[in-house]
Formats: sequence, structure tokens, C-alpha cells
Amino acid sequence: WLGLLVDREATSRENKRLARRLREARLRQSAVVEDVDLHAPRGLDRALFHKLASCEWVRDHHHLVVVGPTGIGKSRLACALGHKACREGFSVLYKRATRLFSDLTQARGEGRMPRLLTALERTRLLIIDDWGPEPLNTEQRRDLLEIVDDRCDRGSLLITSQVPVSRWHEVIADPTLADAILDRIVHRAHRIELK
Repeated sequence: WLGLLVDREATSRENKRLARRLREARLRQSAVVEDVDLHAPRGLDRALFHKLASCEWVRDHHHLVVVGPTGIGKSRLACALGHKACREGFSVLYKRATRLFSDLTQARGEGRMPRLLTALERTRLLIIDDWGPEPLNTEQRRDLLEIVDDRCDRGSLLITSQVPVSRWHEVIADPTLADAILDRIVHRAHRIELK
């Protein structure tokens, strides 16, 4: 009886922690990895997806880049992997790229930029959705470099984009910063290219 009582309490506490992590993640879609359609002909490698679903890449502080055209399911896939990371006990934060840069600009104006960068740094998996439809300005380039640099060996990034990785230099629009940013992201990243 005592063992059942302790087990019930432990399960209840874990469920509350999971609910808190999911609430703080602010995932845009309620998707889970078990519901991802691996049979649709869109170029999603089943073996790679199962490897990513184990969240080993988050434990190893690697990144994931998902590129493909509009409407192919990049955001849903990102949210499903984010949900799985929450279930594995990792802190997750989902941000659309435009909202992330807007929040950073507002935080800079209100004098709370260091606090926001610290909060982003502590998050184990930062999902940046829909990155790259328009070139970055000077402030956004510096902010992105700070975020990426802070995550080095401390956290993982999951970036979704319609723009192929080969054109990300054009989006960053500064060759020196583009090299620094992409070196930190792409060389330690798994890639999924959906069609």
C-alpha cells in the first residue's frame, strides 16, 4: 500500500512538471512524434527521425535544421520534437523568428536584454520557426550571434526555414557574421530537407 502511494505521488509530481514544461515551451501546435506521418513522400528519413525522437541530439547539444517549402509540415515536426523533448525532461522554448527578434528589440529598449539572453541561454532546446524570409538588419545579426554563441555546448537549436541552407549567407547579409553564425549552427546540425 505504501509503495503504491509513493508511486502515485511520484507520477503526480512528474505530470505536473511536464505540464509546466509544456506551458513554458509555448509550442504553436499540439503535435507529438507518435503522430508524425513517416509514409508521406516528402523526404523525411524514417531512421533519422527515430534517432531525433530519442532526443539524444539535445543531450549532446547538437542542432537540427529543417528546411522545405511552405505547407510541408516543418512547424508541426518542430513542435512534435519539442513536445518529445519536454517529455524527456528538457526545457523548451518555441519562437517564430520575427517574434524572437521583436522581443529582443523590446527587451533592449526596456533595459532587460541581459535577463532575456540569460533566459534563452538556460533553455535546453530553443526552436526558431520560419527563419530567413527576409534579410537581417545589423541589430538582428548581432543578437543571433549572441544567441548561437551562448548555446555552444549548453543547449540545442531547432531552426525551420523555407530558405535552403546554401542561401543563409544572403539572409544574414554580412559575410563575417554569417561565417561565425553558420559555423556554430550548421557544422553541428542534423539536417532534414523536406520536399
